[in-house]
Amino acid sequence: MHRLCCSAAANRLIFVDILMHKENLQSSAINFRSVARALTIVENDLTGADELLRNLSFTKNTPIIGITGPPGAGKSTLVNSLINLLLNDGKKIAVLAIDPTSLFNFGSLLGDRIRMASHFNHPDVFIRSLATRGSLGGLSAKTIEMTDVLRASGFDYVLIETVGVGQSEIEIAGLADTTLVILVPEGGDEIQHIKSGLMEIADAFIINKADRADADAFANNLQKIIGQKMGNQPPVFKTIASQAGGIAEVIDFIKSASNLKNERRELLMTEKAYKLIQQKLTQHIDKKKLQHEVAEALSHKSFNLYSFVDTYV
Repeated sequence: MHRLCCSAAANRLIFVDILMHKENLQSSAINFRSVARALTIVENDLTGADELLRNLSFTKNTPIIGITGPPGAGKSTLVNSLINLLLNDGKKIAVLAIDPTSLFNFGSLLGDRIRMASHFNHPDVFIRSLATRGSLGGLSAKTIEMTDVLRASGFDYVLIETVGVGQSEIEIAGLADTTLVILVPEGGDEIQHIKSGLMEIADAFIINKADRADADAFANNLQKIIGQKMGNQPPVFKTIASQAGGIAEVIDFIKSASNLKNERRELLMTEKAYKLIQQKLTQHIDKKKLQHEVAEALSHKSFNLYSFVDTYV
């Protein structure tokens, strides 16, 4: 067990017990409180965060399942249904639910957990909400590190639900072992799907709310489009997540995908490394302070954005 010391706002020393993977193998229980404290240290860059991350041990192959798609597609409801079936297999599940951060007041609702309320007190389910903090690609800059903390904590599956930002939400492909793209029957015409960056990152497509009109036609058109656009055609599943319809087939796919060698491992690890390097290079920039300095600079008629940015580079 690792004992890491971090300084709080009141200059008190807080000792945090982190259950590492080898210890979790000796016991079926995961100390959720220790995991939550570790995530807080990492998310907020408290003293000890770097040491904690460097000492993470990954001896268990925990699949990272990314769930992404446009707003209103039913991502949270789908995650809730996936949890139900995975629990039937006796699995321990962690969920990172990413919510968008306001660019104006820097707040975040963190409301996805409302749809997972039935699992809050389940001893085998850990749910953590996380704000994007301005990240435009559907992931917070801290998501990678927090995901690795969960991987090292002994969970059988880690589910990451990203914000619904549409076509630009593709960063999840650099983090997840398996990426599920959720769509709905009225999700757009064929041209929209050809343009969408989401269509290029999917290991599987899930047409949720498949009881709606034109769901079958939408599924057929989607299969034709991705068949023309991609060499290996990802499977297309139809679900009614609110009723657990079609979820068993998605679970079977997740299990089979987790047993296959990930041919994109090098690419995925490169994306993760790039994101972490980018984060370290910009962590000295205080966004609120930056906003004040921009406001002050805008009062001068000679303001030039590019000259202003050069002062930070």
